[in-house]
Amino acid sequence: MKNLQLPLTEKDVKNLRAGESVTLSGTVLTARDCAHKRIAEMIKKGESLPFDLKGAVIYYAGPCPAKPNSPSGSCGPTTSARMDAFAPSLLDLGLGAIIGKGEMSDDVREAIKRNASVYFAAIGGAGALYGNAIKKSECIAFEDLLSEAVYKLEVENFPAVVAYDCNGGSIY
Repeated sequence: MKNLQLPLTEKDVKNLRAGESVTLSGTVLTARDCAHKRIAEMIKKGESLPFDLKGAVIYYAGPCPAKPNSPSGSCGPTTSARMDAFAPSLLDLGLGAIIGKGEMSDDVREAIKRNASVYFAAIGGAGALYGNAIKKSECIAFEDLLSEAVYKLEVENFPAVVAYDCNGGSIY
């Protein structure tokens, strides 16, 4: 198992292969359907985003409310294919990696190759496990979207599998 520190370096990404198990530690942003729609609208209007996409990792998830004395509740992945329409343009703008669940479109796979990015698969149904990997959580954009807002998470030993690597490899 590879232990990776976020943000990923170019060397990290180029050395990853589909099927490898990894743990991720560092900063991850969450964004689901509604947040992606807003991000796309802001980009289309030429507006600045409230966070930097360059090298960022977006986790397709919406954290549940935190229990007392905990930074986050359960935080399991959502179906990645729902973001297929948005992912290629975000990758082209510098998004470093995606974390989600399930297959994505050929357009996304090509954008991952083109931009030397990576797609990590998280385990569906393991939201409590992922919630335990979150050490800090802060809403940084679109607070009105509640769990679909963009959260900045600090994660430690977040388990994942390389689903698509930058060389075109796929676990699917």
